Amino acid sequence: MSSKPSKELETFINPQPDRDYTIRIDIPEFTCLCPKTGQPDFATLNLEYVPDKHCIELKSLKMYVWSFRDEGAFHEAVTNQILEDLAQACNPKFMRLTAEFNVRGGIYTSVVAEHRDPKWTPPAPVELP
Repeated sequence: MSSKPSKELETFINPQPDRDYTIRIDIPEFTCLCPKTGQPDFATLNLEYVPDKHCIELKSLKMYVWSFRDEGAFHEAVTNQILEDLAQACNPKFMRLTAEFNVRGGIYTSVVAEHRDPKWTPPAPVELP
């Protein structure tokens, strides 16, 4: 197999650093292991961020997400760890990660974690007629 899981996240230079815009990435095949039972947990990760100087490179993101497949983690912990790693890699103006875990024991879990650069002020919402 030529590709392997990796904790290394690559970035590239933001092509429009003077404009606030949102990048949305849906990752429907996230898996990790339940730390109590060792059984697989499945989730869809929804990443939204406003880049500053760098953007996350998608192949490295895929390899990074894959690296959790054999790791035991509570939903809350793994969501916050992924957000922390992504924010550290690209230093965005704003980043939100929503992890929507599949049903386990009749319970669905969604975890939402956010990062915000304290110097960034979001633009005012535009209300269209």
